[in-house]
Amino acid sequence: MSDALDPAIAAKLKRNADGLVCAVAQQRGTGEVLMVAWMDDEALHRTLSTRRATYFSRSRQRLWVKGETSGHTQYVHEVRLDCDGDTLLLVVDQTGAACHTGDHTCFDGTVLMSPVK
Repeated sequence: MSDALDPAIAAKLKRNADGLVCAVAQQRGTGEVLMVAWMDDEALHRTLSTRRATYFSRSRQRLWVKGETSGHTQYVHEVRLDCDGDTLLLVVDQTGAACHTGDHTCFDGTVLMSPVK
């Protein structure tokens, strides 16, 4: 296994000023959006190589594998890159809570606009 992100994939990414790409985790089967995090090239490479969601923590300035301490893991079935190259979609099987608050999704909170009935 190579220790670097495939150059063909790396060339398609549009990173922010910190070298990161936004990553959206979505529950396989339901399409529910679970969380949003950030990835650098190494995090993406590790995710693609292991199928364990690996992200870059901006506050801790290091990589972290989802569930490494909580046990609330994400098994990655598919990774897609959006048309602009600046957002990744991870289709995952979530075990336990996705949100650090203990909720299944980070989007169970404040509703800013309700669906039209």
